Amino acid sequence: MKGEEDFFTLHFSLFTLHLKKMKPSIPKGTRDFTPEQVRKRDYLFDTIRRVFVRYGYQPIETSALENLSTLTGKYGEEGDKLLFKVLNNGDYLQKADEEALVSRDSARLAASIAKRGLRYDLTVPFARFVVMNQHQLSFPFKRYQIQPVWRADRPQKGRYQEFYQCDVDVVGSGSLMYEAELAAIYDEVFARLGLKVRILLNNRKILAGMAEVAGIADRFMEMTIAIDKLDKIGMDGVRTEMAGRGISESSISTIEKLLANQSLEAWKKELAGSETGLKGVEELETVLTYLGETTLTNEVVFEPTLARGLSYYTGCIFEVQALGAQMGSIGGGGRYDDLTGVFGMPGVSGVGVSFGAERIYDVMEELNLFPANLSEDLAVLFIAFDEPSHRYAFRCLSQVRQAGIAADLYPEPAKVGKQMKYANDRKVPYVVLIGESEMNSGNLTLKNMESGEQQQLSLKEIVLNIKR
Repeated sequence: MKGEEDFFTLHFSLFTLHLKKMKPSIPKGTRDFTPEQVRKRDYLFDTIRRVFVRYGYQPIETSALENLSTLTGKYGEEGDKLLFKVLNNGDYLQKADEEALVSRDSARLAASIAKRGLRYDLTVPFARFVVMNQHQLSFPFKRYQIQPVWRADRPQKGRYQEFYQCDVDVVGSGSLMYEAELAAIYDEVFARLGLKVRILLNNRKILAGMAEVAGIADRFMEMTIAIDKLDKIGMDGVRTEMAGRGISESSISTIEKLLANQSLEAWKKELAGSETGLKGVEELETVLTYLGETTLTNEVVFEPTLARGLSYYTGCIFEVQALGAQMGSIGGGGRYDDLTGVFGMPGVSGVGVSFGAERIYDVMEELNLFPANLSEDLAVLFIAFDEPSHRYAFRCLSQVRQAGIAADLYPEPAKVGKQMKYANDRKVPYVVLIGESEMNSGNLTLKNMESGEQQQLSLKEIVLNIKR
């Protein structure tokens, strides 16, 4: 018996020593959130959610894990590189591609040892969801979704490997009314958050027309991937990128000249030889006509350099820029005419936009736009002077909570100064002080922590006072 005790004591000591040496950390590109930060994020999500519901959108959720066959090939070559892959269960090397393993061919090896991945966005899983549930849905189907996504991107300001997206989409209709509605949703959400933005619009058909005019219709994706990096690398960088992708100098010059045109009228002339391009101009004009029928708080502008690198967009595309803050896009989206087709349900058009919650949060923090009272999670803290009053306070606490008030009791009748410090640290607006005299009279001491004012009130009066 003694030997067993020594054995367990030794192993527990080694385990404790291991814990002492372990430095706690989280994966790069991920974050923990304090209570104050969570309350701010909840405020952000609730504001967005309320607008989605006002416009008639319904909530869904999809799995964090998707089959890699669902995800790959939907985001373009750049996006596929950023997919987080999940190793197969058990002995994943048993069915590994041995030639790929020997030759250190990572892409080929991954295909044999990982069949699942973390979702890259919410749009492709939504398309998969629509196909799987098509007989239960009424079309056009309007959905919203607020969930995390994962991308193996290089972490930097405003860019994380785990982050939330707030998506709103409608599938089953090609009506351009929905493009206008989504722009209005962007406008209303940011107006409610007090964040000034610029909503940018373009159309992938205009970009396709530009590729035709430049003589590189077969290099459309290479062109859009390069243009999509314009805000990061500048026009010189875009020229270099396109040249590196095999686009001729004359075509690059034509593209640069076309991108300088800021009006739809000018683009009509430039794309006169492209039926696709003219269709894109017409669609944008229709969307702007719809938007002219409503009052907007923020500016909506045509931006010909907006490309959106994801390969599934086919029509109108969106991007949102925050004004007054150094941050990239805080929202984006667009029309996708046949995303469900790859899952066996062709000809179903959809359009949607996404709110980049992490970047919006960072911008609102920078501009001090969160309401000040979000840190007040407790309305009142009970403070007891001794053991009998502590038990009495516990009984009062139950009644206050039943009245719908967020309340707490310090866990022991410690020194009053220590309890009051805790109340200040928690930013509690009221404390109730209970001692022998309060117990005997039934009138408790309610203190306003901001003004310092104290009143002797019954518990019922305290409840009414705090609610008021």
